[in-house]
Amino acid sequence: MTPAARIALWADQIRDMTALGLRFSTSSHDRENYRRLQTMALEMMALAGGDDLAALEPLRETIFVRPTPMSVGDAAIIDEAGRILLIRRADNGLWAMPGGAIAVGETPAEATIREAWEEAGVRCEAVQLAAVHDSRLCGSLTRYHLYHFLFLCRPLEAEGTPGPAKHPQEVLEVRWFAEAELAGLPVDPGHISRIPVAYNAWRGDPRTYFDA
Repeated sequence: MTPAARIALWADQIRDMTALGLRFSTSSHDRENYRRLQTMALEMMALAGGDDLAALEPLRETIFVRPTPMSVGDAAIIDEAGRILLIRRADNGLWAMPGGAIAVGETPAEATIREAWEEAGVRCEAVQLAAVHDSRLCGSLTRYHLYHFLFLCRPLEAEGTPGPAKHPQEVLEVRWFAEAELAGLPVDPGHISRIPVAYNAWRGDPRTYFDA
């Protein structure tokens, strides 16, 4: 783990502890100390990522209020011919499986199907939980700790033609790729190791991968 990654991890652990502290503490003194620790964690995140502190300040009201790691769902949509549907992300221009944060009130599978429709414009059904990955161990470029639920999905449209993404500010392009075309493709680091796991499930591996 690089020094920057270790600092980011420490910051996220502090974030987790302060979120729990602010949720349960009734002491005004303790709550103020937790808020000061949050500021320190934000400063550490900015240092680790080379970011402007002011740009991270909105995280205080979103990510920093959440205790425990955030959960996200990713859709490995593979058709009968073995093609996988990928999106090209607007934030870094790299290819990835569609997916996103699981909302309160959704199952992981429901969130994954919703994200596939919103980001790729394809309706699908989840057929197997292929893996649960830890963002620290699978190459994800994120400031905070995530659990990735990876579902093998089957497209419901007969032709599997992607529709327009509902959030074009997040997705530049949507395309099908044969497995052989993935070599050399600029894939998001957090998806490089997980796409082969999805193909293992598509080929009939019944096991669910998880980081021990």
